[in-house]
Amino acid sequence: MKRLIVSLAALSCLAAVPAHAGWQDKLNNLMNPESKEGKILSGATQVLSSSQEMTYQTECTVGESLALDSMQRFGKPVNNEALQKYVNLVGNAVARNSRRSTIPYRFVVLDNPVQNAFAAPGGIVFISRGLLNLLDNEAELAAVLAHEVGHVAEKHALKSTRRAQFLQGAAAITAATMKGSKGQQFESMIGDMQSTLFDKGLDQGMEFEADQAALETTYRTGYDPSAMMTVLEKLKRQEATAAKNGSWFSTHPPLDERMARVAAGLKKYPDRASLAKLPARFAKYVKGGKASKTTK
Repeated sequence: MKRLIVSLAALSCLAAVPAHAGWQDKLNNLMNPESKEGKILSGATQVLSSSQEMTYQTECTVGESLALDSMQRFGKPVNNEALQKYVNLVGNAVARNSRRSTIPYRFVVLDNPVQNAFAAPGGIVFISRGLLNLLDNEAELAAVLAHEVGHVAEKHALKSTRRAQFLQGAAAITAATMKGSKGQQFESMIGDMQSTLFDKGLDQGMEFEADQAALETTYRTGYDPSAMMTVLEKLKRQEATAAKNGSWFSTHPPLDERMARVAAGLKKYPDRASLAKLPARFAKYVKGGKASKTTK
């Protein structure tokens, strides 16, 4: 298997990083019924509450609206262009080796001290400054981003919304049952998805699946996949004192079980210790050049 770890300059060729302003302007068009986004939106809730497969364009419309609401809840992007570009380069490197490598991904560092990362449908991935500060090397960053890319690849947020509507009998969102404007329908659907992602959490099976995807994706990219384990170990040490509301701890399965499953999964990668961790490069962009004691 060919693995890809190259210089940061070469990584930049893997990803076209859009300006935040560009797609944030697009978000503002969502509620305009005459805009392209608004026309897509008019059928989004009907697609979600049916057995049809959602198109990627509609998935993006849902994801971008959720992303805008997420920034209102968790804070604006960190005002550091070099840091945002670096995280996008690492994120897109692992995304190109994921199970859904053909869509564009966008990675955003949010200015929030709570330790969390989450993904919106369509390929928008957020990581908080609080979680980023907990990490010590590029392999750990890659593992966190690969976990979130795994959620996007398997469309976990969308599947959870469908599951809540159909298998648990919650109010299905359809044109026939909805009162008020299409915008109100959409906001209700986004609210349900926010509750799933930020309060209740995805199904445990989905989180376990994303962990295993992170191992495979980081390995394929050339990073040491055991970085996923070191991230979980750090979170475990933080668990007793960290903020729970809206954090990784409130929306993910018990860490002991996740660590056991990751440890079992790592047996598939006997050469993992020889792969990259890159603490110095991580320190340059994330920690102001102050490298940790992590080696390699």
